[in-house]
Formats: sequence, C-alpha cells, structure tokens
Amino acid sequence: MDADCDVAIVGGGLVGAAVALGLLQQGFSVQLIERGGAAPRVLDVNDDYDLRVYALAPVCIALLERLGVWREVLATRSSPYERMQVWEDDPARALCFDAADVRAATLGHIVENGLLAELLWRRLPAAVARSGLQVSAASVDDDGATLQLDDGSRLRTRLLVVADGRDSKLRAQLGIEALGTQYEQTAVVCHVVSERPHRRTAWQRFLPSGPLALLPLADGRESIVWSTREAEALLALDDEDFLRALLEASQHVLGAFTATTRRARFGLHLQHAEAYVAPHAVLVGDAAHVVHPLAGQGVNLGFQDAAALIETLVAARDAGRDWASPRVLKRYERARRADVLDMLALTDGLYRAFRAPLPGLASLRALGFAAVNAAPPLRRELVRRAIGAR
Repeated sequence: MDADCDVAIVGGGLVGAAVALGLLQQGFSVQLIERGGAAPRVLDVNDDYDLRVYALAPVCIALLERLGVWREVLATRSSPYERMQVWEDDPARALCFDAADVRAATLGHIVENGLLAELLWRRLPAAVARSGLQVSAASVDDDGATLQLDDGSRLRTRLLVVADGRDSKLRAQLGIEALGTQYEQTAVVCHVVSERPHRRTAWQRFLPSGPLALLPLADGRESIVWSTREAEALLALDDEDFLRALLEASQHVLGAFTATTRRARFGLHLQHAEAYVAPHAVLVGDAAHVVHPLAGQGVNLGFQDAAALIETLVAARDAGRDWASPRVLKRYERARRADVLDMLALTDGLYRAFRAPLPGLASLRALGFAAVNAAPPLRRELVRRAIGAR
C-alpha cells in the first residue's frame, strides 16, 4: 500500500507522545494527531506546579531516559522519593517500604504532567506532531488504516495506535468494547505546605471514605491526592477548614499544614478493553485500561505499554517480519495484558477491601499489615513489583 506514514498515533497525551517519539527515533515514519488546539506550552520554572502529578516508577524513568527526556526532567524539577508509609488507623504501625530494601536509589520520582508533556512534545518535529485536528472517521482494510481528519484531509497508515483516552471514539469504531464502572470516590488534588519536612517519603492512609496520599514535591511541599466519597464537602470548605480536615485525616504525620493551592477534582474509573489489538490497530494507555489511582500506577502502566509496543515493533522489523501483522501485534497484547490485569485486580481489590464495612474486616487488615511488615522477603517483593524490577 502507498502509506503516508508507517504509524499514525491518535492522541497526544503522555503515552501517545512517548510512542511517537520512540518510534521516530527508531526510524519509523510517524504522524501524531492531537485534538487539542495547541502543543503543550513552554514551562516557566517560576510557574506553580501542575496540580496533576505522577509517581513515576524506575521502569518508566528508564523509558524516558531512552527517549532523551529524563535528563531535562531532572534539570527542571522532580522529587525522588525513597520511602513509602501506608497505614489505616495508627501511623506508628504503618507498612513501610524502603528503596534500600532492594538496593535501589529510589522508589520513583514525583513529576508533573505538564512538564512531561512539554518535554516529550518539544522533541517531536512540527511536521510529525499535529495539534488541533480530530479524526472524524476511521476505516481498516487489508493493507492498513485510513483516517479522515476534520480539516478535510486523509491519512493512510500501516498501523494505527489508539491513544485517545478513556472515552476513545476510535476504540468504539474498531469494534472493541470496554467494560468498567465509575467509582463512588472523587479525587481532590492540591499542593500544601507542611510544618515538618517530607524527608523524601510518600504517605498514604486508607480512610473509610477513601485513600489519602501525600506525595513529596521538589520545593518541599506535598501534593495531595485525596480519593473520597466526601469530595463535595471538602471542596466547599475554605482553606483554613480544609487544612484542618487534612491535618486530622493525616493524623499529624507531617504536622500542621499552613498553606494550600487551589483545589481541583477528578472522577475515578475502572475500565478495561476486551482486546488491545485489531487488524492494523493497537490500543495503548487509558484507551486500553484505567485503574484507581490508589497505587499510583495509571501513567506507569501507560508508559509500559509504550515501551512494550516500541520494543515489539522494532524487534519484528529488525528480524525482517511484517511488524504490522496480527501475529506481531498479538505479542504486544500478550506482553501487556497479564501485567495490566494484575494491577486492575490489585487496585480494585484494595478499593473494595477498605470500603467494605464487614465485621472483623478492620482487624483482618491490621493483621495483614503486621504480617507484611514482619516478613522482609514479602515486603521486598512488593517493592520490586512496584518499581518494575524483576
């Protein structure tokens, strides 16, 4: 077929941009189509931090290193964290995870969404990354895919990468169903100043209304991700009352909170596509799967999709195989599906375990925390899985 490009990626978020940059660097001809009206703006380091931040695992940082982006992240701003404390009723009995347990330097880095988006897009040539365009129709034939764009143009590609998010229209056009639900919780996010330093530690408490996470920022503040059924009430509070509620919920682990940014909210969902591939098409990121943020794995799963897809296509091409064939794409699906299902089961299971008001369940959870703390090999294995080590 006469194709305009080898690979067309629809959706210019973090995962789509990472796929585009990785394949471009490996010699594929690429087109990235983003419906947003403009590329991510240039970050001014004097700007306040983006309210949406991610806890990037080392396995995803390795991808950003290969893409040539991570050095720029470190030169701008990010916060490594070395420990994580998880508890329910008493922080003195918290489940403790430490990078030193697995001889790692960190458990990960806290990085802003906006910074990552800007740095990924900055490396993509203007002729490759096209913003302000939407796909009005898509069709697949024996040779590839055809995209009709809303500016009247047409794009032919050998492989279509669907990266247009949870509400993906392309996924539906390909005939791939996605099953899921909206959680009763809503995430309330902001950044706060605390009395005590965070000491490169991430904190998470499981409350009856949902988990509260306090993530360390590079400027000494904490990023708050409070997933709760009481979001409306928290958003209605003035700053002083909100900080007082946060102090009570965090059980004083960082002392008093003295200042906060504006607060924002995000709905929480569970969703999984019945397939990750179709003829000449493949799903990545939220188009394929959406998880509860309580384990901080959403963008990590997406970046691992990107890494697996790049590796699969490059290996097939270098071996002289048809890299857009169903057989090759199925390899990508097999490589990702088991890991994603494990994380879906873990995050949804934790959500339900801490939500169910069953008699004796709180005591059982406390026993589970104590058992993991008392079993260093199990704790190390959990740390290895969290950072992507094998």
